[in-house]
Amino acid sequence: MSEIGIVDTTFASVDMGHIVERTLKDHATNVRTHRYTVPGIKDLAVASKRLLEQGCELVIACGMPGPEAVDKQSAHVASTGLQFAQVMTSKHIVEIFVHLDEAKDENELVALTNKRCSEHAINALALLRGPTALTPRAGTGRRQGFADVGEAGRIRADVDPFKARYQNPADPTNPGSARSAAGSRFGSGTSGNAGKH
Repeated sequence: MSEIGIVDTTFASVDMGHIVERTLKDHATNVRTHRYTVPGIKDLAVASKRLLEQGCELVIACGMPGPEAVDKQSAHVASTGLQFAQVMTSKHIVEIFVHLDEAKDENELVALTNKRCSEHAINALALLRGPTALTPRAGTGRRQGFADVGEAGRIRADVDPFKARYQNPADPTNPGSARSAAGSRFGSGTSGNAGKH
């Protein structure tokens, strides 16, 4: 039985931990999950480290940074903390961040979050199988949440990996595959939650 930790936040507008937990249960029968919910993304690192020290083989850390500059800074600090916790424990922490300004509206936010959380949960299961479990996918331009790009020489015609995601056309078969060209309403600077990670 593999032990996987799931850390999520009360700040997020979507229950990311639940999506991860559901995906793991749908794709593996030999996994026990341990959930730990913290207020914001800067609390993810210590919670992840504690779960790893308590016996989890891997942790999936979920967060939803806001759209303001201070939120981007908080996301960088949180991500650095998670990297440090990985090095300290020599175990993987799969980081799942969905930035509020990646989506043009609430429906796209929910779709993007579901897709990114599910795909990273499946990646986590692969990491448990060993260091070469993902090797067949190496260099294939995979993306979590947005449309896959494809490998060089066979890049999708409707996706330009050399430009920002919001400049790419939406893929109707892949919710959350493009940002709004006009920018997200979550990124309009009206959020009262900025900086409260």
